[in-house]
Amino acid sequence: MTELSDSELERYARQIILPDLGGVGQKRLKQAKVVIIGAGGVGSAVIQALAGAGVGLLRVIDDDVVDRSNLHRQPIFREEQVGQQKATLAAAFAHNLNPDIATEAVQDRVSGENAEDLIAGSDLVIDGSDNFATRLAVNEAATRLRIPLISGAAVQFQAQVGLFRGWEPDRPCYRCFVGDAFDSDDCDTCAERGVLGPLPGLAGSLAAIMAINWIARIGDDPAGKLHLFDAKALQWRTIRLPKDPGCRTCG
Repeated sequence: MTELSDSELERYARQIILPDLGGVGQKRLKQAKVVIIGAGGVGSAVIQALAGAGVGLLRVIDDDVVDRSNLHRQPIFREEQVGQQKATLAAAFAHNLNPDIATEAVQDRVSGENAEDLIAGSDLVIDGSDNFATRLAVNEAATRLRIPLISGAAVQFQAQVGLFRGWEPDRPCYRCFVGDAFDSDDCDTCAERGVLGPLPGLAGSLAAIMAINWIARIGDDPAGKLHLFDAKALQWRTIRLPKDPGCRTCG
């Protein structure tokens, strides 16, 4: 297992002293390769948290540019960066935050044709994209490649996060959760329905914690559960998702 440098031991000292993580867990984070789909509100929080935690390689995939309307919920971007490529800026942000990690920027839209190539070789995929066509394409690829998938989303006053490993006989995939009704690009987005500014960050932070726990082998297995937050009621609830035996992806 890759050793930690003196500078890394100092940087991650407050994590390493955690009994459930320790030096072994920190080394697992250093060796991990995580793909982040979407550098929006969810992705911004994921990128910042995983870079800070010392995940060894972050590959950020996004085909969009920064828009002024993004800034209330995507704090890794600045006013002067409006019009610039999100993936490139996000990868640079992560590397500036933590020079010990490696970053990759992919300026591309994920589809059924390229999803497998874009996520291949990773240990974990975190999807914070804003449409079901992308999410279902990522789910198909992650299930075929047997790569765990964390999905995080936020719209209006609701957030949700879950981990999916649909190739396992008793675990659902993302399609088991949403079904076949969303195989199109015309789903609602934040632009149509709105979103409370801090809410995507909450979803992204939980997704990052889930990722760290999974990589470092901390706590119970979260696969097959969906964590939901109601920002108006200020309440969390967790539901267990069944596997759909007729699912077109994993059934």
